[in-house]
Amino acid sequence: MALDDLYTQYNRVWIPDSEEVWQSAEITADYKVGDHILHLQLEDGRELDYPVDPKALPPLRNPDILVGENDLTALSYLHEPAVLHNLKVRFVESRLIYTYSGIILVAMNPYKQLPIYGDAIIHAYSGQNMGDMDPHIFAVAEEAYKQMARNNKNQSIIVSGESGAGKTVSARYAMRYFATVSRSTSNTQVEDKVLASNPITEAVGNAKTTRNDNSSRFGKYTEISFDKRYQIIGANMRTYLLEKSRVVSQSENERNYHIFYQLCSSALRPEFKHLKLASAEEFNYTNMGGNTVIEGVDDRANMIETQRTFTLLGLKEDFQMDVFKILAAILHLGNMEIIAVGDERSSVSVNDKHLKIFCELLDLESDKLAKWLCHRKIVTTSETVVKPMTKLQALNARDALAKKIYAHLFDFIVERINKALHFIGKQHTFIGVLDIYGFETFDMNSFEQFCINYANEKLQQQFNLHVFKLEQEEYMKENIPWTLIDFYDNQPVIDLIEAKMGILELLDEECLLPQGADENWLQKLYNNFINKNPLFEKPRMSNSSFIIQHFADKVEYKSEGFLEKNRDTVYEDLIEILKNSKFQLCANFFQDNPIPISPFSSAIQVKSAKIVIKSPNKQFRTTVGNKFRSSLYLLMETLNATTPHYVRCIKPNDQKLAFEFDAKRVVQQLRACGVLETIRISSQSYPSRWTYIEFYSRYSILMSQHELSLTDKKQICKIVLQRLIQDPSQYQFGRTKIFFRAGQVAYLEKLRSDKLRQACIMIQKNMRGWLQRKKFLRIRQAAVTIQQYFRGQRTVRQAITAAALKETWAAIVIQKHCRGYLVRRLCQLIRVAALTIQAFTRGFLARKKYRKMVEEQKALVLQKYARAWLARRRFQNIRRFVLNIQLSYRVQRLQKKLEDQNKENNVLLERLTTLASNHSSDVETIQKLQLDLEKLATQKKMSEEKGKKHKDEYEQRVSKLENHNLELQEQKKKLEKELQEKTEEMKEKMDHLTKQLFADVQKEEKQRILLEKNFHNQKQEYEKKIELLMAEIKSLKNENDQLQNQIREEQQIQGGLKMEAEELANQAKTIPELQKEIELIQMQKMDVEKQLQHQKREMRDKMSEITRQLRESYDFAGVRSRLSTEDLEHLNEDGELWFAYEGLKKATRVLESHFQSQRESYEREIEGLSSKVEHLSQEITHLQKLFREENDINDSIRLQVARLTSENMMIPDLKQQISELQKQKMNLESHLQEETANNKEKIEEMANLLHHNMEKDGTKRRVLQVQNEIYTKEKEKLIATFQEFQETSNHMDNENETKSKIWQDVAYLTMENTDLEEELDKKDRLIKKLQDQIKTLRKSIETANEAPMLSTPKEYIGMLQYRNEDEAKIIQNLILELKPRGVVVNMIPGLPAHILFMCIRYADYLNDDGMLKSFMNMTINGIKQVIKEHVEDFEMLSFWLSNTCHFLNCLKQYSGEEEFMKHNTPQQNKNNLKHFDLSEYRQVLSDLAIRIYHQFIIVMENNIQPMIVPGMLEYESLQGISGLKPTGFRKRSSSIDDTDAYTMTSILQQLSYFYTTMCQNGLDSELLKQAVKQLFFLIGAVTLNSLFLRKDMCSCRKGMQIRCNISYLEEWLKDKNLQSSSAKETLEPLSQAAWLLQVKKTTDDDAKEIYERCTSLSAVQIVKILNAYTPIDDFEKRVTPSFVRKVQAMLSNRENSAQLMLDTKYLFQVTFPFTPSPHALEAIQIPSSFKLGFLTRI
Repeated sequence: MALDDLYTQYNRVWIPDSEEVWQSAEITADYKVGDHILHLQLEDGRELDYPVDPKALPPLRNPDILVGENDLTALSYLHEPAVLHNLKVRFVESRLIYTYSGIILVAMNPYKQLPIYGDAIIHAYSGQNMGDMDPHIFAVAEEAYKQMARNNKNQSIIVSGESGAGKTVSARYAMRYFATVSRSTSNTQVEDKVLASNPITEAVGNAKTTRNDNSSRFGKYTEISFDKRYQIIGANMRTYLLEKSRVVSQSENERNYHIFYQLCSSALRPEFKHLKLASAEEFNYTNMGGNTVIEGVDDRANMIETQRTFTLLGLKEDFQMDVFKILAAILHLGNMEIIAVGDERSSVSVNDKHLKIFCELLDLESDKLAKWLCHRKIVTTSETVVKPMTKLQALNARDALAKKIYAHLFDFIVERINKALHFIGKQHTFIGVLDIYGFETFDMNSFEQFCINYANEKLQQQFNLHVFKLEQEEYMKENIPWTLIDFYDNQPVIDLIEAKMGILELLDEECLLPQGADENWLQKLYNNFINKNPLFEKPRMSNSSFIIQHFADKVEYKSEGFLEKNRDTVYEDLIEILKNSKFQLCANFFQDNPIPISPFSSAIQVKSAKIVIKSPNKQFRTTVGNKFRSSLYLLMETLNATTPHYVRCIKPNDQKLAFEFDAKRVVQQLRACGVLETIRISSQSYPSRWTYIEFYSRYSILMSQHELSLTDKKQICKIVLQRLIQDPSQYQFGRTKIFFRAGQVAYLEKLRSDKLRQACIMIQKNMRGWLQRKKFLRIRQAAVTIQQYFRGQRTVRQAITAAALKETWAAIVIQKHCRGYLVRRLCQLIRVAALTIQAFTRGFLARKKYRKMVEEQKALVLQKYARAWLARRRFQNIRRFVLNIQLSYRVQRLQKKLEDQNKENNVLLERLTTLASNHSSDVETIQKLQLDLEKLATQKKMSEEKGKKHKDEYEQRVSKLENHNLELQEQKKKLEKELQEKTEEMKEKMDHLTKQLFADVQKEEKQRILLEKNFHNQKQEYEKKIELLMAEIKSLKNENDQLQNQIREEQQIQGGLKMEAEELANQAKTIPELQKEIELIQMQKMDVEKQLQHQKREMRDKMSEITRQLRESYDFAGVRSRLSTEDLEHLNEDGELWFAYEGLKKATRVLESHFQSQRESYEREIEGLSSKVEHLSQEITHLQKLFREENDINDSIRLQVARLTSENMMIPDLKQQISELQKQKMNLESHLQEETANNKEKIEEMANLLHHNMEKDGTKRRVLQVQNEIYTKEKEKLIATFQEFQETSNHMDNENETKSKIWQDVAYLTMENTDLEEELDKKDRLIKKLQDQIKTLRKSIETANEAPMLSTPKEYIGMLQYRNEDEAKIIQNLILELKPRGVVVNMIPGLPAHILFMCIRYADYLNDDGMLKSFMNMTINGIKQVIKEHVEDFEMLSFWLSNTCHFLNCLKQYSGEEEFMKHNTPQQNKNNLKHFDLSEYRQVLSDLAIRIYHQFIIVMENNIQPMIVPGMLEYESLQGISGLKPTGFRKRSSSIDDTDAYTMTSILQQLSYFYTTMCQNGLDSELLKQAVKQLFFLIGAVTLNSLFLRKDMCSCRKGMQIRCNISYLEEWLKDKNLQSSSAKETLEPLSQAAWLLQVKKTTDDDAKEIYERCTSLSAVQIVKILNAYTPIDDFEKRVTPSFVRKVQAMLSNRENSAQLMLDTKYLFQVTFPFTPSPHALEAIQIPSSFKLGFLTRI
């Protein structure tokens, strides 16, 4: 779209204005191409016909939605008025002083302290991308620091601007940012030293001017050096062009350098008395401006600060006093009185007070100084002449000397600062901060302004090249075709100044001439450049000035003083006097070969524009201009070797008023600092750049439904743009962005506004139409009602008669009865239908409920037996484990007793013989048992033969029952046929009745008069017919009930069959039970396996055949095709048969799934049987092995006794002991005999029990075989039933019969299956019981050798016995190597802490002070070590925080103090410590717990902090509230699908992980609540701080999103039952900020509501949000400054912090609640995973 087409009605333009530079006007009529008049309306309402040039129309104004942008390059129209207006809106209305302009940061001086530079702000910007936060000097510093770290390339921050614009403060804040974010952990305080250099250089180099109270009168480039870890290791400073003339002269209301006034204010201090100073008003050099005091500045306090920073830099008091001596000497030098002696001579009195003090301070000869101040020496080839000077010449010589001394002192101080900041080692990278004067133009411009503007020309050239380069890189990165951009090149101006025969060279040449003068130099300039160089001009009204056309403006320079300032000479006689000074510092200043001031001065290599040929004369001195040019070349080389970042400081007004905007002054500085040049370069190509996701979100309203249905958002953007903007040259598609020509974004905004306006008009149109229609209908209804009543009244009056009243009343009565009859008839029909539907529905629900109950009952039975089996298995495993432990323990005791009774060998031999005899009797008993088993085997064969007979009888009974069942089925078929016939008759009658009723209704409508006569007769006839129908219905119901009774009788008959089957099963159980032999079990196992496999194969074949027949039998399509349309209608009408048909289909599907599950369960049961048989055989072999091991044990015991006998025979000394043990021997022998008898009885009982159980086992197995045979026959019968069903399924009635038969068979099979499972489970229990009895028998035989001992239960007292050498192992296994994950699940909370305390109790029990101290110290050190090793491991910190608290609670609970014993049980009170008071250790543990808690909080905060801003602020979960806007040059990283970004779900998942881990580790609930509260405070503080620093987030829609996210957090608290943790209250400031973004902000009531509601926000924060509020659409309004002032006035009385940011590092006070342990120490078990087997429970 052409730019001229945008000059339409309602659009706005900018026109020049003499006061405001530019003013806005609205176009009142569309502009036509070629017109010379533009019809406008100014903002004050005045109409204006503005003359225009068709080729240069007034600049268009941006839409309001783009006003106030963070980046000026985001504006659609890039021109001077747009930039000026945007800066004004941000500065005056939003109170934002920083704005981006491409790569430039524009900083407006607010002339007011703002709370935006604290450490919290620094941490908020640290690590953030430059486009993610609001513009700030910290953002530029962070970008430089990040690029340095990422690219390993040096960086530079160039801060420039007018005096008073805030350059020094900006540079200071940038350096402070680097010092904060790169602070090292060492104690070298390098960062503090770097920052300390600023107050010193400001004291000696800054002064008060008419424009600025702290104006830097020199340029400064500070290199901050970093090591490989990007921490500050040092710095270096270079200075440029100190304003030395200020030392001796100041303009009105200006001051000298600050250091002089600081020194004078401290004159009365004792250490400064020898300087003989006075107030600043008494010295000429400090009182020339007439104002020695700066309002709000305390010079005396600043002097103390200057001394402190000197000391911090390592400059001691001696050095400081030397500096102060020279400064005081300069002041006294200025007060020397020079007296004129005639016109040609002057003199200084030798008795001059200040002369003496000056000489005294600098240790000079006063008479020589007095002489040479008024005389000068002229050396010629033949003689030396001393020439007196006039008073003016003497004063100039004195001032030159003062300037020279101060310049040397300034350079010396900078040199010492550099030495203090010098570092040892190699610099990795550096960041340079350049604080240099901006372009200056005054009424009187001299040599200083010339040099300043020359430096700015060089910097502007470098800036233009860098901007051009970045623009080219942006195009290349986005794959946009690069087109050459024309930009201003100021090389001609630079050539004019520094090239061959340029201004500087001509100036140096004139300075070399003895008679050189300013006039001669100026004349050379006129001759060389007038009419030859367009950038050089001669003023019309002056012959002592010249004009240079700089890049910013034309500047007129006065030539007076150029030569003198360039020479900067002091007479040699005075220099010689100072050289001979005994004050070493002063003498060093004037040596011939002084030490280089800066390490850079000796390495300068400059290639000038002209080859300068130096004079061989030794008297040649380098001029000021030459030195400045050399240092400027070095600076440019440094900047070109770094990546520059630009900060342009703007002075908003000259009156230093806070937030006052002078448009003229601002636009002048914008032109001078290069901001507009950046805008111009950007606007030449594609100034507006949007990411695809931003464009999609913003302009989705302009997209069609078809376009929105596409999935590729990038492709959608391309399609939409090609449709909206026909000219493809007006935009370009980049890789991640869309590039627009100037004005195209405004055009799109216009289309968007038009679309929204049309939508609003459409809504308004329909709403207003609806309201009008509603009003019209209401009026019409009222008119009709009035007409109705009026006409009715008139008709009544005209035609009311008695006959008419009677007829009317009769008609009403007839209508009443007729309507009542019709309603009653309809109600009865509905009632009959409802009852029928209810009956069938209830029947269906009852059947469904019954089936469900049956299934659930079966499931419960299965669960019951399964759980019982699992419980038994667990119990048996535990019992087996306990028995093994007891066995091992008893074996140990047996061995110990055998060793103690080594002298009773003879008696033991006798006991062994008796045991051998007992063993032989046991073997005989087992042989008898084997004989019994053989007898039982023969009985088993007999029982099998009897079983076959019973089987034949059972088959005959079953065949009889099947025949009877067939007869019953035939009877059922007949009954169902009769039911069907009667049902069809009833339906025919109902149809006939319905038709007759409809005919009657028609007759009634036609013959209303006849109805009156025949009404009663017809009514009676209808009632009789209805009674007959009801009787028929009742009879049909009775017949239906009879059929149902017959079905129940048939079910009872089936139940009888089941009972007979159960009787047969009971008879099978009564068969005499058989017992197999132990040796023949293997053979039976093989037979059983073969039989089961055979049955398994048969079952599978039969089940597959049944399933196939079921599926083939249900031909639903055939059944439906056999039904006529009338039948289907009847089915749909009545619903009975169709309902049955649908139920049959469902039943068929259920049956298929049920048979499938049954088949699988049978297969699993068969496999289980085979595995159990195999398991039984293994147990038998194991029993045999145990018997063999028993024999081996007996043999080993015999050998051991023999060995003991031989040893005792060799020891004669034990004979006495043998005699003493004779009594014990007799007792043991008698007891052993009793025990042997008992063992024999037990063995006999076990044999009988084994015999009985084996008989039961055989019986059960036989029963199972019988039941399997029955089950096989039932399956065969079921197959026959299916075949019968397939033959007889000709209609739906047969299908119902077959379905009921199938369900009965399935129920029977299910019951049989249940019984089979019960039998299998009983068999399994029997096998387990036999195994336990065998093990018991084995143990009884083993323990028969032991002496009887009374077993008393052990009573533990809650201690753990350990040795001193075990302490390290305890700490290693229990603390250092213990892994929380996987262990805490099976532990009581704080189990390690309880174990540690039980060890403490043991040390206390022994009353061993050393042991206790050692263990406590090792425990505390171990916890510290594990915390140190896992300082970032959240789970480990949580685990040991919990255990430390539990350990601390145990020390309190069992300390014996009454306050901690309140909740103890009596048993727990017995476990109190007896001998030691551990209160000191409790304090140590409490401190350790606090330390762990703080680290624990830090780890949680570090994990969750990166998620907070993306999840709480940036992620948009609510649909339709996206408010993306263009972000200009400083864009966030764009992506169509940002899948890796954190969301609110990420935060909730992280919180849940923290909560779950803390709960698993047993953290105290109160401590857990405190941790959650701390986390919620962090979430609220970080989110709110980011909101303060991101203007793009301050919108109504974002407030809705924040409120939604807060509700998610509150819901999480509720879900975790943490409402009492006060965590919700920490989110109150954020909640109020979200509310403030959403609330209306226009009226006084709104302001009052804000004042009352926002109690958790400070006044500064509320005002910040109001000022930063940004509308997303044109329909929203900005917050007016007047409203902000109203709120601010209301908040003025509120006493709260003036700090903007919340302290995210704030920690709530933590308290550790005392929670006594409910676990008894004596009941605590130590898991084997702790590897603490060497501890013994006492």
